[in-house]
Amino acid sequence: MKINAVSLKTSNLIRIICFLFFILQSCKPLDIIISSKENLAENVKLNQNNWHLKDAQLDTTPGISLNKWYSQNTKKPKKKDIIVAVIDTQIDLEHEDLKGKIWINKKEIPNNGIDDDDNGYIDDNNGWSFTGTKSGSYVVWNRYEYVRIVSEWGPLFKDKIESQIIGLDLKKYRIYQKALKTFEEKTKYYKNWLKSLNHNLAVFPLAKDTLKYFFPKEDYSYHQLDSMYNKYKINDKSYGKRRNDNDKDLGALIFYMMVNLQVNQKTLGDIKDRQIQLDSIVNKNLNLDYNERLSIGDNSTILEKGYGNNKVKNTIKGVRTIQDHSTMVSGIIAANRLNNKGIQGILNDVKIMPLNICPSGDEHDKDITMAIRYAVDNGAKVINMSFSKEFSMHEDWVIEAFKYANSHNVLLVQSAGNESLNLDENESFPNDVPVDSSNEICDNFIKVGSISMKFDKTIVSDFSNFGKKNVDLFAPGDEIYTTSADNVYKTDSGTSLAAPMVSGTAALIWSYYPKLTAKQVKEIILESGTTYDMEVLIPGGEGKKAKFSELSKSGKVLNVYNAMQLAEKVSKKKR
Repeated sequence: MKINAVSLKTSNLIRIICFLFFILQSCKPLDIIISSKENLAENVKLNQNNWHLKDAQLDTTPGISLNKWYSQNTKKPKKKDIIVAVIDTQIDLEHEDLKGKIWINKKEIPNNGIDDDDNGYIDDNNGWSFTGTKSGSYVVWNRYEYVRIVSEWGPLFKDKIESQIIGLDLKKYRIYQKALKTFEEKTKYYKNWLKSLNHNLAVFPLAKDTLKYFFPKEDYSYHQLDSMYNKYKINDKSYGKRRNDNDKDLGALIFYMMVNLQVNQKTLGDIKDRQIQLDSIVNKNLNLDYNERLSIGDNSTILEKGYGNNKVKNTIKGVRTIQDHSTMVSGIIAANRLNNKGIQGILNDVKIMPLNICPSGDEHDKDITMAIRYAVDNGAKVINMSFSKEFSMHEDWVIEAFKYANSHNVLLVQSAGNESLNLDENESFPNDVPVDSSNEICDNFIKVGSISMKFDKTIVSDFSNFGKKNVDLFAPGDEIYTTSADNVYKTDSGTSLAAPMVSGTAALIWSYYPKLTAKQVKEIILESGTTYDMEVLIPGGEGKKAKFSELSKSGKVLNVYNAMQLAEKVSKKKR
């Protein structure tokens, strides 16, 4: 998945990847992270207070004004239990803050092996896992979409030049060439990273034992190691150079441990865990011959119901769990507001419909399509999609699913992605504007970028994608405290966490004004956002600035209070 929080994601992983890239390329990379540590105490304090729910106040915090609306609201919702489908990973069904918040298919008799409601899915009591296997397990690793394209389209286009291609195949050929280039670049990159991790795994015990001489209790800090490094280093080699030369002098060993502290690898187990992940990326996500669909047993070339299984939470000994991301997303929308535990979601009168399509790697267009159709057919009003990918083999399937949702008055909300890219210049899927077109195919789709808690030039999260045409608005997605798998809570960042802010707001609007259309709810959310008249740093722009209003279609940040006020006005006009 390219889950956008990332997934599993993502924002922290991307930051680690970027950090390690600097390590491999430069001599003195370590001071680039220090500033974030200096602000850690302040961030923790703000996280505990749920900064994103506060009032949007100039010069203080760009919150969504949810608390303000609740403090002034005296009305009761007209419609309870709005269903929000979360198309994502598996979910922690037993989390204390999500108890009573999971959708139940009342037409289905649990675990009787019969499709009681005749919807094409047997025993779908709480949703469906489209990546569940025939044996009752689940897929952990998907290939990236560009790998699938190279594998499946290679026999058609390998070693051919464009002049040899005719007709409709020309479009596919150009996609294939782009995918092939991406595949070659990513394979080289990840193999290099895996090589560094394997080296780290080998030298970590020596580095640890050596430092024990100076710190018998092993209670050293990064700053202490930095001082030692400046004293004992014999050169300024980069990590990559030291790795290739197999350096084991004292300065090098200190340097290796500093790197580990920076990416939170404090034990040999931490390094092994990351090494296992990277090994799987190289040998599964990037493997042309790996086929994750074999264990599912479906026909990946056609759309069909019923493949997968009903286990939206599935814990199997010896198999990596993938329940964290959806749990984080769902908590932002639906965490119990009345139990005095953990966090407060956007609204209380809501049910989460978990739909699993997101292993590690890229989602299949078939799974995206069938999950959307399942959500629509089973009563969802909002569909949250906190994932994206760079390629799409069956874009037409997903486009038709978007139209299907639109025809049934269902709102689609998607995260913009965490690559610091301008989506007006870089393709990202799924999207409501097809490739080779400039027109939106539906009016029920919102793409959401992420803002930080800082009301200054860094208000746009440095990882967030943006685009005047292809990103609709921004919402908080940086340093968000939310529910997490295994019944805990944690802070994470990513556009994955910005999207459910919008999904929850849409559900809140519908719970009070149920007669509004999906198009109206979209317009209300975009028109009612907070405007910030300021220049901001462009993500990935190397210091370049732009007006905040130029980074999204609306030029605004989600504001729940304003949205509810406008929804009331629109609802009255409609009556």
